[in-house]
Amino acid sequence: MVNCPRCGLQVLDLHMVDANLSQKLGELGESVSSQVCMSCLTDLRKTASSNSGGVLLAQEKAKEQHRLQLWKSRVSLVKNGRQMMGQKMYSEAAVAYEKYLKILEIVFAVEKGQSLSPENFKDSARTEELTIVTSVYWDLLRIYDTSDKYGERQQIAARQLALFVKFTPIFPDIIKRAESFVKQAKHPGVIKNFLKMASNERPRCFIATSAFESPLACEVQILRNYRENYLKKSLWGRVFIINYYRYSPRFAEFLDKKNFLKPFVRLILRLLIKCVS
Repeated sequence: MVNCPRCGLQVLDLHMVDANLSQKLGELGESVSSQVCMSCLTDLRKTASSNSGGVLLAQEKAKEQHRLQLWKSRVSLVKNGRQMMGQKMYSEAAVAYEKYLKILEIVFAVEKGQSLSPENFKDSARTEELTIVTSVYWDLLRIYDTSDKYGERQQIAARQLALFVKFTPIFPDIIKRAESFVKQAKHPGVIKNFLKMASNERPRCFIATSAFESPLACEVQILRNYRENYLKKSLWGRVFIINYYRYSPRFAEFLDKKNFLKPFVRLILRLLIKCVS
């Protein structure tokens, strides 16, 4: 007869507590001997099994809390980056901006080898972040232009900028700045390539996007759905779409320059939405 080190009862023999069970119990804050009686071993297995879900839940909660803390810390990084840009401390600005983008990748669980995408910000509470991301890529594009060793990074920044800028109200401003910057850039080919990509990426609901200043606006989505589900299915609808694509970019460009007209255009578009809804 031997005494069980856990319950103190005398039993015929003791049984080993395997390493996996011991680890689970340790995560629950319970320390056990390497050998216990069969009754205690059964109780320990039940304890580990019933609390495993709680452990996983606690781990997920800790991860979510960590992501929330990272999300909050991004603000100071962007402010610091902009301050460094103003002081022409470009290397320090690049470090702050790169940390900011890395935080976004962690928060949105971007897989290794993948890049941030506007889809990551489809939550309406985070769509405003698209403009911040765009401004960061624009600053990085210019910072990387200062040295040949940043060539690959500059090309990546150009691609990302072209991808994000179309979802922001600063699209026309970034294009104007890029057209001006290309004249003094050390690597004008990258800037020209960005302008080409940005032109190709420009959303095709031109007037609505300009008026509501975002292709993610609810009104833009409604009009886009109407185009896809109704206009494209009829001959007159397809003719209208062709002519709209031909003439509306000029009006959208004019509207981007005359912001005071946008409230009036938004009113007309909302009335149109009521008619087609």
